[in-house]
Amino acid sequence: MKKLLSAGMIFLLLSGCSLFEETHQMNKNAQQLAAEGAASFMNEDYEGAVKAYTDLKDWYPFSQYAILAELKIADAHFHLGEYPEAIAAYENFEKMHPKNEAVPYIINQIAMCWFKQIDTIDRDATPAQKALSEFQRLIRLFPEDEYSQKALAYIDSCVDNMASHELYVANFYNKTKKYEAALKRYQYIVENYAGTDQSQIALEKIPEVSKHMSSKLK
Repeated sequence: MKKLLSAGMIFLLLSGCSLFEETHQMNKNAQQLAAEGAASFMNEDYEGAVKAYTDLKDWYPFSQYAILAELKIADAHFHLGEYPEAIAAYENFEKMHPKNEAVPYIINQIAMCWFKQIDTIDRDATPAQKALSEFQRLIRLFPEDEYSQKALAYIDSCVDNMASHELYVANFYNKTKKYEAALKRYQYIVENYAGTDQSQIALEKIPEVSKHMSSKLK
């Protein structure tokens, strides 16, 4: 019985601490939390900004600062390099506020999250593909927006990475004498990345690989 009472007291004490913290947090109004989040963000304390803005969003969901909090939480994750979390937050913002004036910025940030995850050409090209898709969506939906103008250079980088990845794989197949697979990759590059340096290299490789394939058939 004493053990049960002791356990109960501990539980009540812990619950009391939790309630105290919750009440203490609620003593801050939406404006105070917004100011706290802004100060943390300006000082590059992005974890502190996430906490302040999350509290604002949770405790005052109908505040005039709530939409700002959603956006700044996403931005803070972006600055922390937490790109999956940032993407999820940006996508949720766009879903909840499709007519908001910040949508072009949101799409650009989603694209940049993917862009910053682009790796070397021997790695998965999915980030480049995702970034390209988002930059293209931005240009399609908001062709006159300033972010759309800047997106063109990023698109070129995405295409270069994707084409280089395909060429890397094709060359690997060629080197390991998997000529049929290599030929398909080279042809894919020529068809899908016309005008690139990689396309020209692939075009020059096709006769060589075709010759190897013919030799194997003899």
